[in-house]
Amino acid sequence: MLKLLRNSSLILLSTLTLLTAGNKMSPEDAGVKKADKKVQITKQHLKIAEDMQVHVTTQSSLEATISSLATQMMQNNKMHTSKSVLITSFVRLDNFKKTTEFGRVISESLINELSNRGFNIIEFRGQLGVSVNAQGEYFITRNVSKMKENVQNSFIVVGTYSRQYGKIMLNARVIDNANGQIITSARSTYEHGLRNDCVIFKDCKPPRTIKIMSE
Repeated sequence: MLKLLRNSSLILLSTLTLLTAGNKMSPEDAGVKKADKKVQITKQHLKIAEDMQVHVTTQSSLEATISSLATQMMQNNKMHTSKSVLITSFVRLDNFKKTTEFGRVISESLINELSNRGFNIIEFRGQLGVSVNAQGEYFITRNVSKMKENVQNSFIVVGTYSRQYGKIMLNARVIDNANGQIITSARSTYEHGLRNDCVIFKDCKPPRTIKIMSE
């Protein structure tokens, strides 16, 4: 019996030795594998660069810029679609307490973009009831006294914009309200090509007037 076990062990050891020898790479094969790994890494870098070119660099329309921001936010798997998301108005980069209609348009449009991508967007500006007057019916408000005092723990989307010659740079980030951690971020440039963007921001100076006087 012991002899049989010993013979079986020798056969098994011989088989393992042959398999190991067969799997051992030659220096040439190892060099090929190393070169292939470098090629795959280069391809990944090129893919990232291509994605940046499409989604991050510049966009020629405001719609494409907003879509770019939403797409970039989706690419980070840490932003779970099941957790509620609260979106705030985009503010001026030099003044976090000041926004414009442009900043409000960006945030309102992101509500649509992220909601259509499956994220759980909440409307925190909802009143405790619907108010009605002769002009219409209203539910959302910016009157803090008419809003709920608290909202559930959520991700918060914040963003800034910076006006530059011929373009507007936008940066957005998603923050976990529980600990302040940045979950994901996005950057896009809206290249409008205008010499003066006052038309977009509605802050053009009034035309010069000449006072007419009698002699």
